[in-house]
Amino acid sequence: MKEMTHMQKNLLIALSGLCVVYILSSLSGILNPTASSISSSNVDIIVYKSETCGCCNDWIDHLEDNNFTVKTYNRDDMNLIKLQLGGVPDKLQSCHTAKIGDYIVEGHVHAEQIARMLKDKPDIKGLSVPGMPMGSPGMEGYRNDPYDVLAFNDDGSFAIYASYNQ
Repeated sequence: MKEMTHMQKNLLIALSGLCVVYILSSLSGILNPTASSISSSNVDIIVYKSETCGCCNDWIDHLEDNNFTVKTYNRDDMNLIKLQLGGVPDKLQSCHTAKIGDYIVEGHVHAEQIARMLKDKPDIKGLSVPGMPMGSPGMEGYRNDPYDVLAFNDDGSFAIYASYNQ
């Protein structure tokens, strides 16, 4: 096996250092929870989304129209966000993820169901509208497809919480 030159060793050390910096910056929300979230009495819900997703912006408008105060973070690493917030089961994922109190809200959940969850305080991890069903808040258009709002738990189990356009 050929030995590495001094220059190759230095390059390897530099690349290793960059990898460590990248990993630590990616994990900053896990290592320092306040870095990826805010705690302020005037913010009801924190939304993480892709910068280019128009339906996410429409869903945020829906929340604000229903008297929620929203803080938005545009992120490229939505899978990491879902993991940092405590995990959203793969089959329940959508394009944006939100945190309100101790609950996760995944996808195009209607504001009235979020308000109901906050009022009733069920023993669940959160609510989800998987995918992007037409007719859900933020996905208004030429048709209204039937869809369910699902309550999900830490173990990945879920049940129907509400149904729309049935």
